This record gives sequence, structure tokens and C-alpha cells, in this order.
Amino acid sequence: MADIFAIIVLMEHLEKAFIRDSITAEEYTPQCANLIAKYKTTMTFLSESVTNLETFMNDYKLTCPAAVNRFKIGVPATYEHAVGDNKQDVGKSAKYIAETVLHFITVMDTLRLNRHAVDELHPILADLIQSLNNVPGLPADFDGRTKSHTEFYRLLSGDQKSIDGST
Repeated sequence: MADIFAIIVLMEHLEKAFIRDSITAEEYTPQCANLIAKYKTTMTFLSESVTNLETFMNDYKLTCPAAVNRFKIGVPATYEHAVGDNKQDVGKSAKYIAETVLHFITVMDTLRLNRHAVDELHPILADLIQSLNNVPGLPADFDGRTKSHTEFYRLLSGDQKSIDGST
């Protein structure tokens, strides 16, 4: 239990440090991804004693809204908001475009197989959003990016409507 407590507090401090520009995106991203992985692993091990994050935080009187948000989203803010130098690296644009196409095809195949569970779609959509954010020169209001973010947040909110638009 001490491990999950420490991970939550660390994530809260990391998020605040990033927001205040106390650390760079290059420092923040691997640390955040590492804490998210540790959080998921620890929650798996503690699944019998910790039912969910909110209950745990209420029981131990923790107030860490930034950490809760980051754990719910499941990816670092630099991936979520396309922060960093990825847009300046035109030489790797073909690689990023190919990765985006790969992730898009994976999402489409998953939906065609009628796999609509959150635990199946979350990592696939997260990868798609991350790869879309890496594509240099892609405008922030690009329709594909906007729609994938919308579906990702709807999925996180627990909306029971299927991701392909049918009910």
C-alpha cells in the first residue's frame, strides 16, 4: 500500500513540476511513463485490497487531482498535447506517418472484430494519439486528431455508446 501511495504523490509532484516548467518535456516524459507503468503494475498486484484509486485516496486522505487525471488518461501530457521537438524533426516524418497508419489500422481491425472493451481500446487509442502527435506539420485542429482525442476521452469517461458511433 505504501508503494501506491508513493507513486500517487510522486505523480502529483511531477505533474506540478512540469506545469510550472521546473522540468523539461524531455525529463518529464520518461518519468511520467515510468510512473504510469508502475501505477498499473502496482494496482494489479493490489487488486484484492485496493478496489479503485478514488477509494484508496479517500481512505488515506490524499488530494492529488493532477495524478488522478494523469493515471486516468494513461499517457504523459507531452503525448496528449503534442509537446516537444517532434514537430521540428522533418527527417523522421515518414516514420511517424507510418506509425500513425499502423495504429489507425489496428484501431479499425479491433473495431471490426467487435472488441469494444475499454481495456482493449485504451492502449490502442493512446498509441494512435501519441503517433498523431508525433507527425510533423500536422495542424492542432486536424480532424483525425480531434476525433481520436474525443473518442479517447469519451472512452475514459465510461460512455457506454460504442466507439464506432452505433449504440
